[in-house]
Amino acid sequence: MALDGIFIHSLLDEIKNKILNGRVEKIAQPEKDEIILSIKNNRKTYKLSISASPVYPKINFTSISKKNPLKPPMFCMVLRKYLNSSKILSIKQLETDRIIFIDFESSDEMGFNSIYTLIVEIMGRHSNITLIRKRDSIIMDSIKHITPDINSVRTLLPNIEYVYPPLSQKLNPLNFSFEEFKNYIKENNIDITEKCFSKIFIGISSQFSKEIYFRLINKYNIELDLQNFNNIYNSLLEIFNLLKNKEFNYFLYSKDNKVKDFYCFKLTNLSGFNQINFDSPSDLVETFYYKKDKADRLNSKSSNLQRLINLNVDRCTKKIKILNKNLDDCAKKDKFKIKGELLTANIYLLKKGLEKIEVLNYYTNETETIKLDPNKTPSENVQKCFKKYNKLKKAEVASKEQIELAKEELLYLNSVSTNLANVDTYEDIEDIKKELIQTKYIKLKKQDKKKKKKSKPMHLISSDDIDLYVGKNNFQNDYLTLKFANKHDIWLHTKDIPGSHVIIKNFTGEIPDTTLEEAANLAAYYSKGKSSNKVAVDYTEVKNVHKPNGAKPGRVIYYTNKTIYIDPKEPTLKQV
Repeated sequence: MALDGIFIHSLLDEIKNKILNGRVEKIAQPEKDEIILSIKNNRKTYKLSISASPVYPKINFTSISKKNPLKPPMFCMVLRKYLNSSKILSIKQLETDRIIFIDFESSDEMGFNSIYTLIVEIMGRHSNITLIRKRDSIIMDSIKHITPDINSVRTLLPNIEYVYPPLSQKLNPLNFSFEEFKNYIKENNIDITEKCFSKIFIGISSQFSKEIYFRLINKYNIELDLQNFNNIYNSLLEIFNLLKNKEFNYFLYSKDNKVKDFYCFKLTNLSGFNQINFDSPSDLVETFYYKKDKADRLNSKSSNLQRLINLNVDRCTKKIKILNKNLDDCAKKDKFKIKGELLTANIYLLKKGLEKIEVLNYYTNETETIKLDPNKTPSENVQKCFKKYNKLKKAEVASKEQIELAKEELLYLNSVSTNLANVDTYEDIEDIKKELIQTKYIKLKKQDKKKKKKSKPMHLISSDDIDLYVGKNNFQNDYLTLKFANKHDIWLHTKDIPGSHVIIKNFTGEIPDTTLEEAANLAAYYSKGKSSNKVAVDYTEVKNVHKPNGAKPGRVIYYTNKTIYIDPKEPTLKQV
């Protein structure tokens, strides 16, 4: 969980600077587990989003507008009753734990001031948002009601006293002594491993624990064993002083076009990841969770199509395996032909009722025993051998044809799977679904017969201000290569790997190396080899690219090409 107590510590620093002493103008609850407080301070309005989602609990400033329900939920009504027009007095964190207290001062109907505390618990599936009256800790309401049936230790219901979550016995990274550190490790039998610091200190995630472990070894060159407490302790103090001194650096880490992690310190242990720097922790949180949520939704929406593709890939793979076994059997066909010839040459020796006969094999000059069917005539035994030979010969030809067709289908299915893995929008998924309908993998339904606007290939501009186009599915690949591109445009595609067609458009003369490398990177990145190194990308003029008759969508052949080798990276080119 990236949003740990340390990150929350840095996040609250920004929140305090912007809304402390501000007034609540509006309160909304767009989701069942999320509230948004509109707060005005120093002539600016800030929207503070607080989510108790079991998957993505968070607190941050937001710029995303969400539609509110026609009827506000009860929790929203309670917040409006007690917090509308209230002033924010303080924002605190329980040590470095994931519990936040926001105090509001408001006036009741009689004009008396009262202080209410909004308690935000960011604890995975146990996350909650609770409003209490500060003077007696009575709960006004919670966004999630916790009954004794759900939790026998802690109940969260209106009109009862608020009970804190069980307090952590871990050490506070902002305030701990050498003796406390040493004793805690010994008393709890903790070994110095990658994840041990999340077991020792409050608010440290397993990811930051890995980073601490990595820095101790690589930056401080410390032997991490229990005999080296003093050096470990001093190095930890130096790391945690960055937190005390608010020396935060906000980074988002991604790989293969998917966001992986984020933090308020640079995670030097995440080598090979793309990183983007942010000035604001709220912007970082919003970007990460928006992309993460979008990726999860896209994955959920495309999962049925992926299952269908996998099912057909398995079918083709099994078919090829069976056909290859048939070919092995057909390899014995010449034995039956030779037997037929030998029986024909010795037919005068054959009689009905014989079970076998010994003849001279004039191919090897050795005696060979041939089994016979005693119920058949000599002529019928000869014909039986030639029939078996002809049957295996025909089966061999048919099997080879079927293997080629199955391999062609497998290549096509892998290209669709690659395109599906690279989708960025719901429209991309719908386009791939339409492609599978037209190629008869999905049965056409009545509601699918409505004509929808065709999507366009991805259009980017190279560093040399040259137009680049990328097909996002096989229909777009065919359109780009066979209809859209001119004969002297440059066509690129990964060598022997399913992927997108890329076109360098409207350029005459020598292509700049930068543009060629950027176009090749697009071809490699939007292919099945995006996670590999030194991916071979072929390129040639469009006039050298042709589509075989009856070929599947996206399937082409080409010649007189050159090859460039690329380590795929997430594209940063401007999209049009």
